[in-house]
Amino acid sequence: MKKFIWILVFNLSFTLFAQELLPNTTLKTLSGATTTLAEIAAVDDLIVVSLWATWCVPCKNELDAVADVYDDWVSETGVKYYAVSIDDSRTAKRVRPMVNGKGWEFEILLDENSDLKRAFGVSTVPYTIIIKSGEIVYKHTGYTPGFEDELYDQIVTLKD
Repeated sequence: MKKFIWILVFNLSFTLFAQELLPNTTLKTLSGATTTLAEIAAVDDLIVVSLWATWCVPCKNELDAVADVYDDWVSETGVKYYAVSIDDSRTAKRVRPMVNGKGWEFEILLDENSDLKRAFGVSTVPYTIIIKSGEIVYKHTGYTPGFEDELYDQIVTLKD
């Protein structure tokens, strides 16, 4: 009986942890609608999420590099890319003008209270993840030129 209880506890704890793969934090679109990563992942089988900030030069470099190849990524793999700004109340007003000026075609979301950033335990941006079927399958911190090629290779591998 004790063995059965331990097995039950182990399975239950594993199941509980497995259900918390994506943080249940509210994100806003630039138009003001709200969503969560779980809602987004339920619609699209494979997505890329990058946490960034307007004051972060490597973040902007990563987003510019992805923007240059994004149309190809979508046509070849169908992947969707979400750039989640972690700008606080002092710098959040810079997001929309920057996005409009850059002409980025991927979805921009706002993590207004840094809830997603805290849930992931992120201390440095850019922080990029790939989510497949509702599970985080790839994580990367930082940006160096050419990272977009590595990211694309990961996407292609996971798409198969």
